[in-house]
Amino acid sequence: MASNINPTVRRRRLGQELRRLREERGMTAEGVADRLLVSQSKISRLENGRRSISQRDVRDLCAVYEVTDPRIVDSLMQMAKESRQQGWWHAFGDIPYSVYIGLETDAASLRIYEPQIVPGLLQTQTYAEAVIAGALPEAPPAEIEKRVRVRMRRQERVTAPKNPLRLWAVLDEAALRRRVGGRQTMIEQLEHLGELSQLPHVTVQVMPFSMGAHPGVNGQYAILEFPDTADSTVVYLEGVTSDLYLEKGPDVQSYSVMYEHLRAQALNAEDSRAFIQDVAKEYARET
Repeated sequence: MASNINPTVRRRRLGQELRRLREERGMTAEGVADRLLVSQSKISRLENGRRSISQRDVRDLCAVYEVTDPRIVDSLMQMAKESRQQGWWHAFGDIPYSVYIGLETDAASLRIYEPQIVPGLLQTQTYAEAVIAGALPEAPPAEIEKRVRVRMRRQERVTAPKNPLRLWAVLDEAALRRRVGGRQTMIEQLEHLGELSQLPHVTVQVMPFSMGAHPGVNGQYAILEFPDTADSTVVYLEGVTSDLYLEKGPDVQSYSVMYEHLRAQALNAEDSRAFIQDVAKEYARET
């Protein structure tokens, strides 16, 4: 059973429980930090699930929050133990976006808006190699190869025979027309995208240039939802040197409403598939 435990999700859930206990006691993160002689930032990192939580941390926090029920303490201690296990992605070494991979691995559904390139979960290997090499011009070949292998491994969530990821992707027309890796690479990528869009759990919509300004002009983002209602929905914003994870209700609501507008303004699934095929034919006609 341990191999099925997602440490990223365990950290998030444990952090949420610790925050709830603190708030029930009417304590601030600063006050808790003063009691434990640690920095306030450590308490914040423990609560937002971005940092591994030791069983000693849990024991000390339970003492501060006066948690006396041994069943609650034992449950939190077990979650702390599980949160320190390694997910499948750790076998690839240091991955900058490992927190996101952990969330994606456990998500039930994923909604993506991508204005520049085909989303990673829908990329062919050749296209992925070209995208990663272009985005990281100074990276050594071994680093590019590692990231490609991780991306291909992530795609297993989309094609899994049981409980596949429910994926909804809205792509700007620019993602289809940006020539990545050459003409043949684009033909194969667009054909692959069309095939995946026919899976019952995958929906692909295209936002054509003719639509003009729309709610996605501010850039790429993803919304992850989880099978357990105890796990809050997460909005993921990718950055160059750091990423942003939004979990507060108003933030999630704003991005969810924006995504509904995107879906409403984009071509429907059938017309999007035809649009993708037409762009692929344009590449094929080139001499």
